[in-house]
Amino acid sequence: MGDVLLLEIGTEELPASFVASGVDALPGLLGAKLAEARLSHGAITAAGTPRRLAVWVQDISERQPDLDEEVTGPPSRVAFDGSGAPTRAALSFAEKIGVPVETLGRVQTDRGEYVVGRKKELGKPAVEILAPALAEVCQKIPFRKSMRWSDGDTAFGRPVRWLIALLGSQVIPFEFAGLSAGRVSHGHRFLAPDAFELSSAQDYVDALRERHVLVRMEERAAAMQQRLSKAASEAGGQLIEDAFLVGENASLVEEPQVVVGGFDQEFLALPERVILDVAKGHQRYFGVRRADGGLMAKYLAVVNTAKNPANIRRGNDRVMRARLADAKFFYDEDLKIPLASRREKLDAVVFHKRLGSIGDKVARMARLVDELGKQLSLPAATIADAHAGALLSKCDLTTLMVGELPELQGEMGHAYALKQGTAPAVARVLSEHYQPKGADDPTASSDAGALLALADRLDTLTGCFAVGIMPTGTADPLALRRAAIGMLRTVLDKGWELSLRAATSTAYAGLSGIKLDLPAEATLEKLLPFLEQRLRGVLTERLPQDAVDACLAASADVPSDVASRAAALGALSAEVRASAGEVFKRAANIAKNAPDGEPRAPQDVEKDVHASEAALFAALTQLDTAVSAARETRDYGVIVHAIAEFAPNLGQYFDDVMVMADDAALRDNRLRTMAKVQRICSSVANFNLLAR
Repeated sequence: MGDVLLLEIGTEELPASFVASGVDALPGLLGAKLAEARLSHGAITAAGTPRRLAVWVQDISERQPDLDEEVTGPPSRVAFDGSGAPTRAALSFAEKIGVPVETLGRVQTDRGEYVVGRKKELGKPAVEILAPALAEVCQKIPFRKSMRWSDGDTAFGRPVRWLIALLGSQVIPFEFAGLSAGRVSHGHRFLAPDAFELSSAQDYVDALRERHVLVRMEERAAAMQQRLSKAASEAGGQLIEDAFLVGENASLVEEPQVVVGGFDQEFLALPERVILDVAKGHQRYFGVRRADGGLMAKYLAVVNTAKNPANIRRGNDRVMRARLADAKFFYDEDLKIPLASRREKLDAVVFHKRLGSIGDKVARMARLVDELGKQLSLPAATIADAHAGALLSKCDLTTLMVGELPELQGEMGHAYALKQGTAPAVARVLSEHYQPKGADDPTASSDAGALLALADRLDTLTGCFAVGIMPTGTADPLALRRAAIGMLRTVLDKGWELSLRAATSTAYAGLSGIKLDLPAEATLEKLLPFLEQRLRGVLTERLPQDAVDACLAASADVPSDVASRAAALGALSAEVRASAGEVFKRAANIAKNAPDGEPRAPQDVEKDVHASEAALFAALTQLDTAVSAARETRDYGVIVHAIAEFAPNLGQYFDDVMVMADDAALRDNRLRTMAKVQRICSSVANFNLLAR
C-alpha cells in the first residue's frame, strides 16, 4: 500500500458557501492532476471548516511508472518534403517526445499516412511531481468572490495563513500565497489555539479531533444533531428538524456547541412560521416544539465555543427579542388592512415590464383557474375556492411582514386571511399555490391549491415564451425551468388528465391586450417541447429512461397519460423491452412503404400461407381487440403485456417470411400488416426507441 497524501489550506474564516464550494471542487481538481501525473491512488476525500480546506488521498504510488508509448505526430506529407528531408514539423514533434528525428516511423491510418515516434520517459518520484501539482490545485479552487491581501497578488476566498502538504510523513515543498508548505497546523481558535506539528498525513483527522476540530462535515453534522436533540430534550421539548440549518451551521463551526436561549411568551401569538423564519433567516437558530405540538418560547443556537455560554445567551436573546418585536409590529399593522383591500395596490407592483403588473397577473390567474377547472372537470366548489384564492393570492406582497421576510409570501396571506375571517379552504389556497417551492417540497395537497398553483405557473410560462423570454444554457433569471417542473409535478401528483396544448392555448388567450412577440401557434411550438423536456426529467427520476423516451415519442400532450404508459412499459424487464424494441423497429421501418388500407387475411391473398404468417395475422387480430378494449379504461398494463406477448410472433414472422415479395398484391398486404402493427403499438410507445 502507498502513503496518504494530505493538503490543508488554513485560512481566515470562510463563509459557509465558500467551505461547501471548496470541498466540492477539491477531489476533482486533485484527481485530475494525479491522472495527468500518472500516479495511481485510492479514495480521495475532501473536508472543510470555516478555517481550513483539506483533501487527502489514500494509497498514492511512490513514483510514476516508466512511460513507453507510441505517439502519433503530423501527417507524413507535412513532416517530410518532396525529397524526404524532415521539415520543421517533424523536428518539433521529435523534440517534443524526446527522440532523434531519424527514429521517427510512419503508419497508415484511415485518414492517411502519419508520422509516429516512441516516447520513453523514466518515472519520477511522487514528491517531485506533487509539488507543482498541489500549487496549481490551490490556485484553481473556485469561489464566488475572491480577495487579495497584504502586498501579494494571490487571490483566494479569504487570506491564507498556513499550508500543510504531506506524503506520509514527508513534507512536499511548494509555495502558495507567499507561504511555504510544511507540517504545522492549528486547532480550534478558542479551545486549542496553539500551533502543532503533524507527524504524518494518516494522523490528520484524529489530531484535529483531539484539538476540538471535527474536520469531516458529516461528523460535525452528526455531532451537532446529537447535541441539538439532547439540548431540546433537556429544555423539555423536541428539536424541530431543519436540513438547511444543519448544513449551514456545520459550515460555520469547527466543533458544534449548543446554547439554549429563550424569548418572551407574548411572541408566541405570532404565526409559528414567522417565529421560525425570524430565528432561521437572521440568526440560524433551531426551534423547539412542546410534546403537544405547540412551539416553545425557546431556540437552540449552534456556536463555535462553549466558553461563557451565559454571555452568549444574553446577547442572542437580546437580538432575538428585537427581531421578534419588529415582526410583531409588522403583524399587528398588517392586520389593520383587510387582504382584499390590498388588491388594488398590486396594480402598482410590476410583474414584468412586458407582461404588466401583479394585478394584471392575478386577473389572468383567476380567469385561467375557471377555464382549467372546466377542462379538468373539477367540482364547482373547488373551482370557486381556487378563484377566490386567486384574487387574494398575491395581496400579502404589499404587507410589511413579507417586505421584511419575502420567503413568507403565501404563508402570511394564509395567516392574515384566517385571522380576518376568510373561509379556511380559500385561505389554504394562498399558501399552497406556491408549492412546490423546491425539488424536495411536496405539491399542494388540496385540489383548489393545486389548481391555482397550475394556473400561476402556466400563466408565467406562456407569457414569458410569448414575449421571447426563454431559458438559455444556464441562464434562467425567471426560474422558468423550476416553474415548469412544479407545474408538471402538480399535475402528475393529482393524476389530472390535462392536455398541455389545450391548457397553454387557454393561457395564451388570456394575454389579450399585451403586445406579444409570437402568435399562439409559434408560442406553443417553443413551449411544448420545453415542457416535454422537463417532463422527461421528472419521469426518469422514478421510471426507466428508455420507457419514458418511448412513451414521450408516442405522445407527450397529457403528462399523467405519459406517466401511466411509461410505468406500465417500465414494469417489463429491460431485456423484454429491448427484444420487443428490435422487432418493432424492423416493422416500423418496413411500414414506411405501406400503401393505404387495412390488411386482408393471408389466405385471401395467397394459396400457400406460411404458418408464421397465419399465426401473425391471428395474433394481430387478437392484439387489436385486446388493445381497443383496454384503451377504453386506459389499462396500459394489459396493453403493454399484450404487445410484449405479440412480439415473439412478429420475430418469428421475420425469420420465416419475406415481406418484400415479388408479387405486388402479396407484398402490399404484408406491408399493410406491418403498418397496422405500427399503428396499434405506437399509440402507447415508440417501441423503436427500446431497441439496443
